Amino acid sequence: MSDPRPKLSICIATYKRAAFVAETLASIIDQLTPEVELIVVDGASPDDTSEVVAGVAVRWPALRYYREKENSGVDGDYDKAVGYAEGEYCWLMTDDDVLAPGAIRQVLGAIEGGRPDLVVVNAEVRNVDLTVKLESPRLGIHADLAFDESQREEFFIRAATYLAFIGGVVIRRDVWLARDRASYYGTLFIHVGVIFQSPAIGKVRIIAQPLIMIRNGNAMWTSRGFEIWTFKWPALLWSFGEFSEAAKRAVCVREPWRGFRHLVFHRALGSYSMAEFRKYLADAAHGRARAIAWLTARCPGTLANLAAVIYFGLFRRGSRVALYDVLRSRHASATSRLTARVLGIYLR
Repeated sequence: MSDPRPKLSICIATYKRAAFVAETLASIIDQLTPEVELIVVDGASPDDTSEVVAGVAVRWPALRYYREKENSGVDGDYDKAVGYAEGEYCWLMTDDDVLAPGAIRQVLGAIEGGRPDLVVVNAEVRNVDLTVKLESPRLGIHADLAFDESQREEFFIRAATYLAFIGGVVIRRDVWLARDRASYYGTLFIHVGVIFQSPAIGKVRIIAQPLIMIRNGNAMWTSRGFEIWTFKWPALLWSFGEFSEAAKRAVCVREPWRGFRHLVFHRALGSYSMAEFRKYLADAAHGRARAIAWLTARCPGTLANLAAVIYFGLFRRGSRVALYDVLRSRHASATSRLTARVLGIYLR
């Protein structure tokens, strides 16, 4: 007798995405089959998200929409979405990005081929309106990869940075529910905690072909970028005791704020200022490190932005995503944009 459960649940946690979620849902609905269900958990959005999703549900009545009474954060809402799901596997899709044609078919094929515990789906990065390709593939591989428990450290080194993006995660629902999730509420990366905690996840498959178009520069937490990438993300990665220090350093240094370029980059983006210095570094940093952190915070944002444009333009031209972010920053000036053109950088 065939299993009546869906094979795959596409689980979306959304908050204040009325302007984007319809396009995301359309890219999914056009590919749905009877063995795939679509779950949307709305964290009490104050905008028109509920109306937008209702309009989409008219086209696809099987879409299941859950509007929460209060916002419990991105980690809690994804955990709720998996709880509401009925599929054997859950794809933790984002609420503003778009699936490539045929993406669901390829993921179903990966699930059937070997019954992995986790499938990682590669993506490409585009600008906010998805018209300019900034990076493809995001995870720099060009052939599918497979890992087992004995290769957990190799998998961590290869994929952890990419997995900051939750939309590439397709995980067996029973694996998710059997693992600790509550400890990772508030980290903003509950899926990373689930994947890399002990014991090791069994069979992992990585799909090399980019099947998701990431809408870069649209993250809800952009204004908190310094806090997240300087403290929350490193603290999470360094909390995994089963990995060697060498493996963790290969993914992320333990204290990024000690790096001058890290500070200047976030100053250029507008996410680091004297407010962040006082909140995070005034007591933690000492001596030379404290002086550099203070001076960087005092540096005019437009000057830091120009310095970042010159640095990336001369030495890291391949870092198109970082260049795009710098040139879209509130500190980007006419001088920065002119310098980019002089250096032959054209990003819309």
